[in-house]
Amino acid sequence: MRPPCGGAAQPSSGGPSAALLTAADHDLLLALLRTPTVSPLETGEPDTRDRLRQAQRAYAEAAGRAGLGVVRHAAPEQAALHRDDVPAAVRAAARDPAFLAGQPSLVLRLGPARPRRQTVMFNVHLDTVAGSQPVTFDGERFTGRGAVDAKGPAVALLAGVRAAAAAEPALGREVSVLVQAVCGEEGGAMGTFGTRPLVEAGYVGRLNVFCEPTGLRHLPRATASMTARLRAAGEDAVDDRPQAGHNATVLLGFLAQYLAAEFGSHPARADATGTACVAGLHTGHAHNRVYGTGSLLVNVAYADAAEGAAAEQALSDTVADGLRAFTARFAGTRDFARTAAEAVALTRLEWDKRGLPALRADLLGDLWAEEVLAAAAVPRQTAAEPAFTCDAIWMHGVPGTYTTVLGPGRLDTNNAHAAGEFVALADLEAFAAQVRALLLSFTDRLRARRRPASTPATEPGKTSKGNPA
Repeated sequence: MRPPCGGAAQPSSGGPSAALLTAADHDLLLALLRTPTVSPLETGEPDTRDRLRQAQRAYAEAAGRAGLGVVRHAAPEQAALHRDDVPAAVRAAARDPAFLAGQPSLVLRLGPARPRRQTVMFNVHLDTVAGSQPVTFDGERFTGRGAVDAKGPAVALLAGVRAAAAAEPALGREVSVLVQAVCGEEGGAMGTFGTRPLVEAGYVGRLNVFCEPTGLRHLPRATASMTARLRAAGEDAVDDRPQAGHNATVLLGFLAQYLAAEFGSHPARADATGTACVAGLHTGHAHNRVYGTGSLLVNVAYADAAEGAAAEQALSDTVADGLRAFTARFAGTRDFARTAAEAVALTRLEWDKRGLPALRADLLGDLWAEEVLAAAAVPRQTAAEPAFTCDAIWMHGVPGTYTTVLGPGRLDTNNAHAAGEFVALADLEAFAAQVRALLLSFTDRLRARRRPASTPATEPGKTSKGNPA
């Protein structure tokens, strides 16, 4: 479900050829990479050393030199997690008050607050997945956890805003720029205590850009995902008498293979665009016992609410079919007859996560916003390119807005979430140039929209396609 990779991209936004990232930007990125900001959902431990807050403070200090001020820097309220669509893992972690206390989000703004139609918002996350690795910069690429996802894009973003503000005095005066530097993107948090509270508090713009690796092509779509947990609740047995208990390992292992083979061919999945991941099988570690309990996780991405509802029903149907197939297969065996006979009774389908929105800004037909991006020479992903899950889902249905995902590098071949994560300096420069061009384009078109009809909107011999927002 991750987009494929191309080579290191050259600036394609019409920006200047001179480097936009300074030596200070390089130092900032290296400092951020050396500050471990792993999501506590990945480690199982709250961030009691305030590493995320430290990283956000360093980021805010650098942003201040570019003219952005701190609007908000705080952890969310506990009430943000008292919702049915908050993932079970988040609700469990939040039972410890230290969890949310160590998960602030930062909001920066260039200029005073302006109406939504005069505001551009950028969102970037500073939390990372687990896994430490050496932090290096060889003059051409940065390596380290978060290099491409998403500390590198965060630093390039500031460089782009700084360059745009230097080129256009109206930025910060006629146009407001918001930057959300959030927690809670990784670890399965799905933005429920990072991005969502900021969106609901109104920190959004007419145009909203979520900085994730897309190969420098904007993607006005983001999938959501649901997570099912198949739980076996049987009785253990000694290895010398395996038939006396329920063998959750064999049962869940069978269901894992059955789902892998059959879920995709369910009629309700015929037009599905999201992928399914069968994973997370666990019963136990020892060799000399039969485990009667265990769980199997299945994650399903979906492009919109209708596809999500269809996937939910399809998964339930396929599990039921799989249980019947297991019973038929093992009813006549000595060691698994009891498990086969009682498989339906001891297996439960639970939901760790469901009901989240998905972003489909490509269906809005927002010509004004799309032309802002086109005039900035920011190419758009083709319809065939797969979307992926990120915090942009929380912009679904927010009135008066257009949202897209854009950033340097690729999630797969830049090794996001894997060993050797890196980002090329050339890609960061290209993204900074895109940010600069995008802000200048937005300002130009906002000014053109306000220009009296009798005033030419373009140079002689040129035409404008600007549409009212």
